[in-house]
Order: sequence, then C-alpha cells, then structure tokens
Amino acid sequence: MINYYCLPLSKTFRLLFTCLICFTAFSGLAQDKTKTIGHKSRSGTTNNSFGVVQGAQVGIRMNAGHRPVELLKLSFHVDNLGKDTIPFKVNVYAMGDKLPQGDNLVKQEIKGSIIREKDPSGPLMNNQLISVDLSPYKVDVKGDILISVEFLNTIPNKSLGFSCGLLNGGTYYKKNSDTEWKKIPVVGADFNVLVKKLK
Repeated sequence: MINYYCLPLSKTFRLLFTCLICFTAFSGLAQDKTKTIGHKSRSGTTNNSFGVVQGAQVGIRMNAGHRPVELLKLSFHVDNLGKDTIPFKVNVYAMGDKLPQGDNLVKQEIKGSIIREKDPSGPLMNNQLISVDLSPYKVDVKGDILISVEFLNTIPNKSLGFSCGLLNGGTYYKKNSDTEWKKIPVVGADFNVLVKKLK
C-alpha cells in the first residue's frame, strides 16, 4: 500500500535540500566578487605634479567599505616626460578624521616602477597607465584608507604629473619622509584599486 501523505513531505525535503545547496554555492560566489574603489581612471588630465624625492608620497583616500576586502591591483595614469626609471613602493594607511594615521598596513614591501614606454607605432609615450599587482601580499582592509606611492630615489629637478579629477576628495602628499601629510583639497589623483570582497 502506498502512503500518499509521504510524497508531498518528501518533495518538500528535496526542495529544501536543493535550496540549501544553491544558497551555499551562491554564497561562495559572492565571496569572490570584486569591485573597484578610488577615483575614476583617466588619462591626459594632469593638473598637478610632485617632485621625485626619496621618501615623498602621493595618495588618495578610499572607502573600502564596512566589511573586509583584499587589495588586488593598484592602477593610475602618470605623465613621465623623461627617460628615467622611477622606482616606488605602495603604502596603505588607516585614515583618521582628516589625515592618515598609524603605521603602514603593508607588511611586505610592494615595489613598482614607472618606465617611459615606447608606443609600438610611434615615439615614447608621455602618459602611461601604471598597474601594480597587490594580490601576492594579502593586504586586507576595511573602512577609510589611504593608498599612496612612495618614491624610493631622488632624481634632481624631476617631477611627475598624475592624472586627476576635480572635486573628488583631493590628493594627500608628503614632500619627504620627515614632513607631515598635507592635502590638496580640490584636485584628486586618479588612483583606483581592484579589491575582492571577503567574508
């Protein structure tokens, strides 16, 4: 004899089990989602420049969100009118009310370089997109942070122009390692970072 009352209950359990599997799968996918924080990427809109001095830093404030994210890639456009290779490192700080505070959140040195490249069909390019892979360093952050590039060498009479926009939060800078942070309030360098959302 078949108990017909058991069939709907069995189907209900199967449906619940299927929903649970789907929820778990989608939760895993959500954890791997990425987003970009920082300013809109631009090229050819340079409005400010900074001297290449050892220990000098240039950066912007970014909102990483309330939940932790992992930093994957830093990108920015820069004008380099000389033939010098300019080494730098990437720093990350927690933001206070107005200025960066505390120690560098990057535990391993993340190095990059600005090299003036040649256009395949023409002369040396002035404006370049610079990208730094941050993923090997496992830098996890949340909330308001400042991400900067710090010049590792001094090149006399050399300055770099960073592409930037107006009224987008401003640019933070240090003239050298011994000076305090200052802010250019109107013009913000177009730094942006690809991040991965974590649990």
